[in-house]
Amino acid sequence: MALTVPHYVDAGRPAAAAAVAIASVISRKRGSFTRTIVVRASANFKQNKKQHEQQIRQGRSQDGRSPCPSSPLRTADEVASDFGREIALANLERLFRQQAAGGDRPPANGGSSDRPVRVAYQGSRGSYCQEATARAFPSSSACEVFPCVHMEEAFAVLEDRSADRAVVPAENSLDGPIDRNLDLLLRHPGIRILAELVLPVNHCLLSLPGAPRSSLRRIISHPQALSHCRRNLEALDLEVDEAWCAADAARFVAENRVADTAVIGSQMAAREFGLRILASNFQDHHQGGNFNRFLQLGLSASQSQGFAGGGAARKTTVAFSLEGGASDLFRAMWIFESRGVRVTRVDHRPNRAKPLRVVDRGIDGLGKATYLDYVFVLDVEGSLLDPGVEAALARLEEIAPFARVLGSYTSTCHSH
Repeated sequence: MALTVPHYVDAGRPAAAAAVAIASVISRKRGSFTRTIVVRASANFKQNKKQHEQQIRQGRSQDGRSPCPSSPLRTADEVASDFGREIALANLERLFRQQAAGGDRPPANGGSSDRPVRVAYQGSRGSYCQEATARAFPSSSACEVFPCVHMEEAFAVLEDRSADRAVVPAENSLDGPIDRNLDLLLRHPGIRILAELVLPVNHCLLSLPGAPRSSLRRIISHPQALSHCRRNLEALDLEVDEAWCAADAARFVAENRVADTAVIGSQMAAREFGLRILASNFQDHHQGGNFNRFLQLGLSASQSQGFAGGGAARKTTVAFSLEGGASDLFRAMWIFESRGVRVTRVDHRPNRAKPLRVVDRGIDGLGKATYLDYVFVLDVEGSLLDPGVEAALARLEEIAPFARVLGSYTSTCHSH
């Protein structure tokens, strides 16, 4: 979707800074993670908009173009946090710069064999997903790496061949799977899982180099990172604010020299933006640890690059539906287990093609029952070339109205 700017915005300043300011209304209860962001029109924007509306009433605009509709911006009662405002401005300016430059995506070029491998990753520069990408493709000279801020974009760049590979987060061992990426994988049948990487979480407390720790007044990060570090945050007794993206918050602190604010982010963010790591592994320590799982994706015909390092195993992921729904799931799992193929993970997603399943229970005199229907996703040990996996998949296709292999790939786990 193209971004448009009202033509009464001051062209001599960055479009976002001239157009809007963000006011933050913060719950001041110590330890609260609640923060509401509201939008406030800046003084320059209000003045330019007022002049423009006067010209509309006169039937013309400043540059002779058709009048544009009034902006849908809302006003807040007060500005409670300059920092929250500037974070939003930085994000808006980045979006406008990306539109003007055509985004960060490299142009597609028919897949020349002598060019670097183009790798997209979900998230912003400095994100944990960029860290995983660096582990997957350690030779930077042989790769052209770029971010995809929107989740759908990582799949789109594969399909239009702007990228050869994409690295996306799949699951956190404490918070569970990222359902959106599994849905996107089901909706894009030409894309396959080529590799899997499991990494231990390392939340770092980041600040400006040289800023004394005693000067810190607040800590900001993504809500998930804040929840992982809750006990350590309570011990510091500082203001805690949420940010939509921890990597963007880290970049803002670095670029604007904000000395009283620390960010919980990745080691990659510290390296990318020149921040100091006050503490590594700042997360609360849970028995068994805290791990992130990432997937490397590519088109069906692609060959797996694999993830670098660690002990690798083979896995296969298959998605399928069942006539009997969840009641038949044991049959599907037994197809694999009875052939010596271990099932390592079970998940389910809504069946978009057939959202409802109607069961006739007339024999019991109870009439018909209606249930939501699902697509089930299994991870199993072994590759498609293993006789047991091959035989199990063939049998599964006999009982499943829908079945599709999402990938057969190398799985690499780094325990520390």
